[in-house]
Amino acid sequence: QVQLVESGGGLVQAGGSLQLSCVFSGSIFSINTMGWYRQAPGKQRELVAAITRAGTTNYVDSVKGRFTISRDSARNTAYLQMNSLNSEDTAVYYCNVRLLEIPKDYWGQGTQVTVSS
Repeated sequence: QVQLVESGGGLVQAGGSLQLSCVFSGSIFSINTMGWYRQAPGKQRELVAAITRAGTTNYVDSVKGRFTISRDSARNTAYLQMNSLNSEDTAVYYCNVRLLEIPKDYWGQGTQVTVSS
């Protein structure tokens, strides 16, 4: 059974830090890209950061210099280190996994990040 489990969300004061984790398991296929998306109330889901199998990363402009995405391919795990958080970062964060051999995506259940000012 395929599972994508996120952890690490919570409540933090502005200027603080959080690290999100995402673990993918149960698939016979390899992972191509792992990414983090977020959705704030009343807004569309947006890509925050993504990392390819080769380690290439990309970020939405609003988090550049503050967030860092990384992955441990041996453990099928992705991390999102979030520093200098502000109220605009408050959202539900979702992990996304895109497989390599077949065109299929998986989504995590979401983890809430709330930044208090």
